[in-house]
Amino acid sequence: MKISKRAQNITPSATMRISALAKEMNRRGERVISLSMGEPDFPTPENIKNAAAEAIKNNKTKYTVNSGIPELREAVAAKFKNDNALDYSSDEIIVSNGAKHSLYNALLSIIDEGDEVLIPAPYWVSYPHMVNLAQGKPVIIDSREENGFKISAEDLESKITDRTAAIIFCNPSNPTGAAYSKSEIERLTEIFIEKNIIVIADEIYEKLVFNGFEFISVASLNEKIKSQTIVVNGVSKAYSMTGWRIGYAAGPKEVISAMGRIQSHSTSNASSISQYAALEALRGPQNEVENMRAEFEKRRDYFQKEINGVEGINCNLPQGAFYLFPNVSSYFSEEIKGSTEFAAYLLEKGKVATVPGAAFGMEGFVRLSYAASMEELEEAAKRIKSALADLRKS
Repeated sequence: MKISKRAQNITPSATMRISALAKEMNRRGERVISLSMGEPDFPTPENIKNAAAEAIKNNKTKYTVNSGIPELREAVAAKFKNDNALDYSSDEIIVSNGAKHSLYNALLSIIDEGDEVLIPAPYWVSYPHMVNLAQGKPVIIDSREENGFKISAEDLESKITDRTAAIIFCNPSNPTGAAYSKSEIERLTEIFIEKNIIVIADEIYEKLVFNGFEFISVASLNEKIKSQTIVVNGVSKAYSMTGWRIGYAAGPKEVISAMGRIQSHSTSNASSISQYAALEALRGPQNEVENMRAEFEKRRDYFQKEINGVEGINCNLPQGAFYLFPNVSSYFSEEIKGSTEFAAYLLEKGKVATVPGAAFGMEGFVRLSYAASMEELEEAAKRIKSALADLRKS
């Protein structure tokens, strides 16, 4: 059967592929510690699960309004106002099947064939593929380890052309955990406004910042940048609800309407049960969010110190998310030619699953998720040290 060029040009998600491999190895009896997936290891809070069960009990199991139940969009609007000082009406908000779906809907709504979309690297693995599917052209802006993996105004300006239409701005970042300060965002925003660049702001890790870092949403700086920003967020990371598949986006009414039209002919509404669960997540007690954030901070402090202490590895201290992105290039050789081979070696010899930096557009690094128990992180650190010590001897 004929396969479209569009489908042929898309490769499977590296994170999903490695996670599946680790699970298969575990099924075979090999005890693999997976540090590959981008999801909290905590259970969804009980009040949220109870709200979902109540929705089922009350037969809230039918189609909903395509853009999301009114109560949830109102709760999202309240969240933006309370957390980010942003005012959105319900018709400026859409609920989708995960933040990834919202991102894809946004790109399909604003990108025409040949439009260039700026993507700071390292980037989440799906961004370039989404742009390609929307018939746009991904343009990568390389960041530098010494700058904390954050792009500067000069980096941004060097990649802007007369075909530049948008930028995908992930803050805090997956895979590095880098987070931009208000002053850094303000400088970039000046350029976004001057060059009339649409900002797709991926803020899914907003709640997971450390050491008192103040998260600032791009759209909150002024009305002008708000008018050219699509803010994407969701409940997956903050409330440990990855499998519930609820994301949302807010932006100018005409863009949200376009996203709604696309969604109506692809998936229609997100799961009704998940929407009522998300409603409880946003309106209910928030103490579990802080408990999880605080635990991630403890894990980050421990694991970064352990990994940074391995001979030949340098690992920045991230300000957000739940990833480390260490530089492992000193281990490259004729045998270990790059991050893909390095990750394969750790999986085979150390039984630790990581994701190569090449998948995120930056060779020389690997991504380690510390969304794992302290016991698993302690064991993973031992295995990594042992496997790399053996590699040094060989």
